[in-house]
Amino acid sequence: MSRAFLVVMDSVGIGGAPDADAFFNDGVPDSGANTVGHIARACAEGQAEDGRSGPLRMPVLDRLGLGAALELASGAAAPGLDATPDGLWGAATEVSRGKDTPSGHWELAGLPVPWDWHTFPVATPAFTEDIRARVCELAGTEGILGDCHGSGTVMLDRFGAEHVRTGWPICYTSADSVFQIAAHEDPEIFGLDRLLALCEGLAPMLHARRVGRVIARPFIGAPGDFRRTGNRRDYAIRPPEPVLTNWVQDAGRPVIGVGKIGDIFSMEGIDRVEKGDDATLMTHLGDLVDTAPDGALVFANFVEFDSLWGHRRDVSGYARALEWFDAEIGRLLPRLRDGDLLCLTADHGNDPTWHGTDHTRERVPVLIAGRGAGTIGQVAFADVAASVAAHLGVPAQGPGRSFLQDGD
Repeated sequence: MSRAFLVVMDSVGIGGAPDADAFFNDGVPDSGANTVGHIARACAEGQAEDGRSGPLRMPVLDRLGLGAALELASGAAAPGLDATPDGLWGAATEVSRGKDTPSGHWELAGLPVPWDWHTFPVATPAFTEDIRARVCELAGTEGILGDCHGSGTVMLDRFGAEHVRTGWPICYTSADSVFQIAAHEDPEIFGLDRLLALCEGLAPMLHARRVGRVIARPFIGAPGDFRRTGNRRDYAIRPPEPVLTNWVQDAGRPVIGVGKIGDIFSMEGIDRVEKGDDATLMTHLGDLVDTAPDGALVFANFVEFDSLWGHRRDVSGYARALEWFDAEIGRLLPRLRDGDLLCLTADHGNDPTWHGTDHTRERVPVLIAGRGAGTIGQVAFADVAASVAAHLGVPAQGPGRSFLQDGD
C-alpha cells in the first residue's frame, strides 16, 4: 500500500503571485518578491558569505525541478538553479486572502480559508481594552507589555528586562492574524505552564473574532541575552471543514505530523506528532521514511527558514538553511520505498531581501519524487491535497483536482 510524505518548507516561495500587489510590507507591495530567486542572486553576487560562500547549492531540489518551477512561477531564472528536472514539478498559487501559516497549510490540505482573517491595527496600543483585560485576568497581572506590532526578537530586546522586573506578559502581533505572548520560562518570573495556560484560555475569545492563532513564545536568559526556546505552542482555529488529514484518517490510515502540523490543524485528523527543532525534525522524518506503516500520511513542516531567517531578513542564514535541507533530503530519497510519494512544497514566501519583516505573497514550488518526471504546470494549493489523496487511494473533498496521472 502506498505511503505519502507531504513536506512544507515554511516560507520557501518562488515569486510570481498574481495578486502580490494587494499585500504589503512596511507599506510597500509584495510585487516582485521572490524568496528563493533573490537568495540565489545574492549568493551569486557574493552577498551571502556569512557561514557559507559562493553560489546557492541545492542540487537535489534543483534536479527535482526547483529552478524550473521558479522560472515557471515568476518568469525569472535563478543563478545556479538550472538543472534538467528528473522529478515531477510545478508551481502552486494560493487563493486564500492571507499570506500566513494557517491559510497556506489549510489550502494545501484542501481547504481555502472561507473568511477574511482579523488583523490588528498598526498602532500603539494595538489591542482593545477587553482583550487587555482578559489577558490580565488570565495572567493575574495588572497590565501587559508591548501591545504593538513587532518582531519577536525585537520585542525581547525592548521589553524583556521590564518583563523580568514586573512579571507582565509581552503581547504583540504582526501583519498576520496572530496574537503572540512572550514570557520567561523561569517560574519565579512567569513560567512555561502559566504561559501555556494563558494562551489556551485566551484563544477562544480571539478565535471567535477570526484571529487565526494565539502563540506562546517562551524564552530564557537574562537582559542582553534573552533566547527563545523550542517550547513554542500555537493555539490555532480548528478548520471548519474536513481537510486532507481527516480524509486519510477517516479512511482508516495513520496520519503522523512532524513539527507544528498538530498545532496548525488543532490535531484534526492527526494521530500523533513528532516535535523539535528542524535538525531534530529531519531525524524524525528520516525515521518515518524507514518505519511509517503502509498507507500512512506523514505531514511535516520545517519552520526555521521562516522563523530564524526570513523574518530577520538574514540572507546568509536562509541560504545556509536551504543548503542544509537540500543535503538532508538527498540522503532520504534513496530510502523511499517503491510506491512512496514525497512532495516538497511551501505555504507562502518570506523574502529575506525584501522590505519589512513580514511574509511575502508568492507562488510556491511543488516538487514530487516517486511519480516519474515531467511538469504539472501551474496548479492550485488545494490540488496538492487532492493529489496526495489520489496517491493514497483516499476520497478527496473540496475544490482541488489531482495533477497525478495514472501510470506516472
